[in-house]
Amino acid sequence: MLTVDDFRGGAGAPVISGAVHYFRTLPEQWEHRLRMLRAMGATCVETYVPWNLHQRRPDEIDFTGIADLGGFLDLAHSLGLAAVVRPGPYICAEWENGGLPAWLRETDRNAPLRCSDPVYLAAVDAWFEQLIPVIASRQVDRGGNVIAVQVENEYGSYGADARYLRHLVDLLERLDITVALFTSDGPTDTMLTAGTVDGVQATVNFGSRPIEAFDVLKRRRPDDPPWCMEYWNGWFDHWGEPHHGRDAADAADVLDRMLAAGASVNIYMAHGGTNFGTWAGANHEDGYQPTVTSYDYDAPIGEAGWATPKFHAFREVIARYRRIDEEIPEPEPVLTPTTVELTESVPLLTASPREPETTTPMPPRFEELGLDHGLVLYRHRLRGPCEAAELSLPGLADRAQVFVDGRPVATLQRGVDTSVTIEVDDDVDLWILVESMGRVNFGPMLGESKGLLDGVRHGRRFLHGWTAQPIRLDDVDRLSWDEAEQAPGPRFHRGVFTVDEPGDAFLALPEWGNGYVWVNGFCIGRYRAAGPQRTLYVPRPLLHSGAGNEVVVLEMDATSSTTVELRDEPDLG
Repeated sequence: MLTVDDFRGGAGAPVISGAVHYFRTLPEQWEHRLRMLRAMGATCVETYVPWNLHQRRPDEIDFTGIADLGGFLDLAHSLGLAAVVRPGPYICAEWENGGLPAWLRETDRNAPLRCSDPVYLAAVDAWFEQLIPVIASRQVDRGGNVIAVQVENEYGSYGADARYLRHLVDLLERLDITVALFTSDGPTDTMLTAGTVDGVQATVNFGSRPIEAFDVLKRRRPDDPPWCMEYWNGWFDHWGEPHHGRDAADAADVLDRMLAAGASVNIYMAHGGTNFGTWAGANHEDGYQPTVTSYDYDAPIGEAGWATPKFHAFREVIARYRRIDEEIPEPEPVLTPTTVELTESVPLLTASPREPETTTPMPPRFEELGLDHGLVLYRHRLRGPCEAAELSLPGLADRAQVFVDGRPVATLQRGVDTSVTIEVDDDVDLWILVESMGRVNFGPMLGESKGLLDGVRHGRRFLHGWTAQPIRLDDVDRLSWDEAEQAPGPRFHRGVFTVDEPGDAFLALPEWGNGYVWVNGFCIGRYRAAGPQRTLYVPRPLLHSGAGNEVVVLEMDATSSTTVELRDEPDLG
């Protein structure tokens, strides 16, 4: 039977781990990324578990496809990698809502989260009863490869409910977790005080000054061995902000100092991957800051699985501490650059499948409509005449297009501009199309709702009487491409192309504004003219040989372009 020491490389040797999130890479590419991790010198893979991916609705549990956690762990085991699993229930990870399902606040916008509230704990318990057996059956003491399981995540940055953390420890043990449990927090007294649990190993997260961080940990937890659970060797990007990068030599020097000190380390990220679909989260430090589609993270293994200069620098450092026999795998093939003509176009508001409508006095939240991601069309009959006054959306989350009698009058955005002056001479149809750009995943605004959260006012008065229609962005195969019925606002565009031999590609949308892209029915993510990201990663498994490969673009604003480009290299800004 394997032991923890088998994965360490010997008794007392440090764990050298790398973060690879199964849900940010297509299953067909998991093996390549894990082989790259081994070739860099890691002996262990770490992954979060996003609750909201596996349970989008209370009555739905999914462990298939990109959500096949068990398959990912088994594959890692077959490749000789140990596994550290971080099941949450909260994960942060720059992931939508920090991994918490939107339905936790379906009936109560302010329902308590991440504490010992009994309603919240009941939901966590029910989820863990489904999840934890997948992990427990793969523990190292049962012939598997899971060597450690995390309790919550960076709780010292959020709350102070010791009963909550103890409940999670007891729950994990009741559900048969027998390997080491641990917490991870920033290396400060405050965070370690609030985030740790007596009898559970503490680890720390940081990107620099490792000796100082381990000194804080040793002072607070003298019996705990030094372990950096998140070594931030790169960083993530927000739309409209500069792209982040880090010098490879600097990052390698910090890694070297940790290993020289005998510390275990988890490289976060070793391979970042992609926030496919609408799963990218957001921050709220300097206003609302939605995260881009790419989660490349300037990691040593690039978004497309390529070995970067940082990969080679890390491999050289790790080779000083353990023998590396694995050869570096060949990269995936890349498509020859081509331009795709989008020859069909239909309006979003008529092409999308009709969802049930809800009529209420005040605009309902996305969560009340049972919608986690996507759009909602709010409609109101504004009675006139009425003098010019500001139409204000004080609780807009996150982006809205306003139409009066089918005529676009404004595009509003949270934290930028949430009002427009309108004057009407007679009764008019007021439509407001609201788009969610990702829920905050870190800090006190975790669990935020989406929609028109504080109503709509014209001047000083609230507008009452709304019809709300959800528009889901999950399945473009159900779109109607009939041009007979026209409507204002965003439009879908479609084109097809031929592939001689499938390979990775990077889709660019010059002269397009803001929207979403699907390739052969799979949403590869959002695009924004604000950058910094200029191309979206198209993984090879999405394509097939021959004709009939399809690109669908939902442009939320307006464009005169009718083409997109498939390039052979990324542009992340």
